[in-house]
Amino acid sequence: MKKTAIVSCYFIHNYGSVLQAYATQQVLEKLNFENETIDVSGFIKKIRKKQYIYIIRSGIRSSIFRDRLGKAKNLIYKKIIRNNYTKNIRIRDIEFEKFIYNYINKSPKYKSLKELSEKCYDNYSTVVLGSDQLWLPANIAADYYTLNFVPKSVNSVAYATSFGVSQIPDDVKKMAKKFLPRIKHISVREETGKKLVKEITGQKVPVVCDPTLLFTGDEWMKIQEAKSMIKYKYIFCYFIGDAKKHREFAKKLRDKTGCKIVALTHIDCYMRNDEDYADYTPFDVGPDKFLNLIRNAEYICTDSFHCTVFSILYQKKFFEFRRYINTDSKQSTNSRITTLFDLVGIDKDKNFLSGDEDIDKCLEIQYDYDAIHNRLEIIRKSSYEYLIDAIDNKGSTSL
Repeated sequence: MKKTAIVSCYFIHNYGSVLQAYATQQVLEKLNFENETIDVSGFIKKIRKKQYIYIIRSGIRSSIFRDRLGKAKNLIYKKIIRNNYTKNIRIRDIEFEKFIYNYINKSPKYKSLKELSEKCYDNYSTVVLGSDQLWLPANIAADYYTLNFVPKSVNSVAYATSFGVSQIPDDVKKMAKKFLPRIKHISVREETGKKLVKEITGQKVPVVCDPTLLFTGDEWMKIQEAKSMIKYKYIFCYFIGDAKKHREFAKKLRDKTGCKIVALTHIDCYMRNDEDYADYTPFDVGPDKFLNLIRNAEYICTDSFHCTVFSILYQKKFFEFRRYINTDSKQSTNSRITTLFDLVGIDKDKNFLSGDEDIDKCLEIQYDYDAIHNRLEIIRKSSYEYLIDAIDNKGSTSL
């Protein structure tokens, strides 16, 4: 019997990326679709080469270049430089590799995209493209997350896939005009993605919830310890951006509540503002322990989509910060949060913070989690229904 293949970025050592890849796999298991995640190790170098070529061609003044330059510099540091920072990041990398080995069900190794394409029909009935920012411009240019390798005779599904940004460059838009119509079933994670697909192809596609939201907090206990990692009351901080005032807010919250700050630092690359603001900065934290830190915290301070997701699932008192101050910026990823807030009924105008807000007023913020989780159940139901129909190849949206 042919399997369902999953295309995801399980190999990126980012908590949200790995957890959504795991969640996509578990959703298919729950729905009784035999599946495996495509092992990219045989052709990952070619994917990254295409990404870097696109980033360089995009120009040194572009925000894409500046963002990726920091990550590329981080990779060089990890491979060459020996200092306390790189030592700690290696400890974190080991925890990620353990989780991936234990929980991601990978396919046999394909030597190239060509080989994958040639064996696709014999091995798979459906190829599902996972969530996360898989349609960022550089990812589209790399031509893996486009699913162009999937033969037309094989069913193809994009589930909750994200462009990551509100606008894409004209050259990438031309690529999108070619690959999007080939995908038989498309759903997106954000309203901005829905608008982009409509603008590029004329298709009306649904917004569904991220795969991590398809499970309840109790269901996520399957991969984590019940006992708290931390023996005292704490504020959990998880910042991907480098805004100093977000850390300052956390320090004010510490002074007000008496809780210590536990932070995961230097997430995508080294950030100077991550130094010296937290009381405890563990690095031996894989995706499973990441969930434990969220679930047992008194308060959460974050600018991360997936940290927000799990804060909601575990009904936490959380403070969400704008990673991009200018929401209308082409490279802003704020839409992920605003769409999430709209889906579950959280007031984005009141609860999407800049970091300048008064601590006392912020502590008065209340979330009606009964109402939020009731809405979430409705969204889960419709998202499951979409995914089942898509894998069964009902109601194709391809042109």
